[in-house]
Amino acid sequence: MGAPGVESRDKTQPRPLCVQDYEALARARMEPSQWDYLQGGSDDEVTLRANREAFARLHLRPRVLVDVSRCELSTQVAGLSLAQPLLVAPMAYHRLADPEGEVATARAAGALGIPLVVSTFASRTVEEVAAAATGPLWLQVYCFRRREATAALIRRAEAAGYQALVLTVDAPRIGRRERDMRNGFGLPPHVQAVNFTQELTATLSTRAQGHSGIALHAQEAFDTTMSWEVVEWVRSVSRLPLFLKGVLTGEDAARAAAVGVEGVIVSNHGGRQLDGTLAALDALPEVVRAVEGRCAVLMDGGIRRGTDVLKALALGARAVLVGRPVLWGLAAAGEPGVHHLLSLLREELELAMVLAGRPTVKDIDASLVYRP
Repeated sequence: MGAPGVESRDKTQPRPLCVQDYEALARARMEPSQWDYLQGGSDDEVTLRANREAFARLHLRPRVLVDVSRCELSTQVAGLSLAQPLLVAPMAYHRLADPEGEVATARAAGALGIPLVVSTFASRTVEEVAAAATGPLWLQVYCFRRREATAALIRRAEAAGYQALVLTVDAPRIGRRERDMRNGFGLPPHVQAVNFTQELTATLSTRAQGHSGIALHAQEAFDTTMSWEVVEWVRSVSRLPLFLKGVLTGEDAARAAAVGVEGVIVSNHGGRQLDGTLAALDALPEVVRAVEGRCAVLMDGGIRRGTDVLKALALGARAVLVGRPVLWGLAAAGEPGVHHLLSLLREELELAMVLAGRPTVKDIDASLVYRP
């Protein structure tokens, strides 16, 4: 029997056996410029490639003759319980991949107990996503020049039952994403940033050769004056646990811990911001050392296999966020595609823990990995 939902869209396709199998299915079903928006990085896409290459450089040191008859994937992140150390990363405009958008993603992730981090630029309202969700929801936040618009969204999410905030700190402007510029990419009419007024988001639909509507909107709307004071400002709006996403250095990680955030997410924005930065996995150990246990450390960027998750945990991440592949599953087969893809990652992680002789998340430490 094929993967749930995949056969319903194309009965000729074989059953996906791994996350990467969904990539080709998704590409075949998405409009080319929208696929480029999802897949692309900035400039020469060096960092985009580096995120994957970093995992290949890191080798595992399995232990043998360990009782692995039971394997426990549950963990805690800043007092929040996770059924497994996986979250769905914040990504904008899920309706580019499927008409139900974030609602379908929320149902699929929730069925597995995996938190969904809903983007500021979701294509379904925070309330619609909350009504469909059966699992935890976090809200990703961009800080606009019109701070009242950001504050209003945070308050709406808190009222709808969201459990944490993820403030993106690496995007005062949008990186030079040349695929989008060549395509003159702007949002199609059926996809909008529905959590805000048309006045605030109109530029997103701009289509002009050599320009990106996404970048034009960021230049117009994002707060480029944002500094460390923003942490206290967010705290004044909401007391939800706060994570900073986009931290790559020990200096910034130490300061984040000092100002009392609940966690940092080691991330280079999926290779979509400053090209040539460290791969997220390579930056992870420095960040873990710098925080000295004062806050949780998570990471995203390049997760494609259960062994990737295992390596990140070994280097000190409490959990990882999975990005583009989730939208591959959504484009390929809607809600069932997302559910199956995330299930594959979970199953691979469990098997990798068993074969590595690390039957619980607490057993995973730096002695598990070796870098030549």
